[in-house]
Amino acid sequence: MANELPFERPLAELKAKIDELRKFGEEKQIDFSDEISKLEDRYVKLEEELYGGLTAGQKMQIARHPSRPTTLDFIHSLCTDFIEFHGDRVFGDDLAIVGGIAKFNGIPVTVVGHQKGKDTKDNIARNFGSPHPDGFRKALRLMQQADKFGRPILTFLDTKGAFPGTTAEERGVGESIARNLLEMARFRVPIVVVVIGEGGSGGALALGVGNRVLMLEHAIYSVLSPEGAASILFKDASRAGEMAEAMKITAHDLLRYEAIDEIVPEPRGGAHRNPEEQAETLRGIVWKHLQELLPMSGDELVADRYEKFRKIGKFTYIRDVAEQV
Repeated sequence: MANELPFERPLAELKAKIDELRKFGEEKQIDFSDEISKLEDRYVKLEEELYGGLTAGQKMQIARHPSRPTTLDFIHSLCTDFIEFHGDRVFGDDLAIVGGIAKFNGIPVTVVGHQKGKDTKDNIARNFGSPHPDGFRKALRLMQQADKFGRPILTFLDTKGAFPGTTAEERGVGESIARNLLEMARFRVPIVVVVIGEGGSGGALALGVGNRVLMLEHAIYSVLSPEGAASILFKDASRAGEMAEAMKITAHDLLRYEAIDEIVPEPRGGAHRNPEEQAETLRGIVWKHLQELLPMSGDELVADRYEKFRKIGKFTYIRDVAEQV
């Protein structure tokens, strides 16, 4: 297994033993088929046990896997005739966010999303997927254009959060995120949001106000990175796995709380194991939701989006405590 995660090492070691035994048998002309079959059965059982009981911390590792499909990977797999647009018409072109126009199942759409790099050089150029204000303004410019011309909007979320440095503060990162939230709430076209990796803080939410919010099975979506929360509460970022469990950031947690609308199943081991299969699974689910939204009027879409976000969250009122207060 290439690029295996720490918790996947037992699987990788067993796979290496199987490959080694098979190669040795071929070289020495010895039949090890029974032994190999037993090892393969053990591998299948171990795989089912491992991926069937993933913790939130382990899902966080899968969501951050360096080989996980990015926004551009999904755009090229799902869409045709993609034309990428650049710049926010104010400051510059933030490569941490990509977007443009394309055709999805023959329908013109606007696609926007966070973009992480494929290697160190690319990650540095794209600021590891953490946008500056000009990235959010580029996304808003493209979405406003989509609203003007009646194109549905597809957004892909995959960022640890907006860039927290002084350059972002100087250029108004808080205002740029708030502006996106306000404008996305008012757009009169269908918006489908997909959390493909990690959706972190306001940097993710700035592209996340949609009529439908979908989430890949092993993606995470949180108000703050688990490392950040562990640093604040415990003064120890190494307790991120513990915080991931407490913060309820997995797709199954968020579906239970109605913060998302549907979980997109992933291939065994994660989307990076079979990107083509993952793209086709996502295509069917996105298309299903778009078909539900396309017949709706602009007023209905705005009202639908408003009701969706208003109903998120649950409150418990305890009369005795309230009276004591």
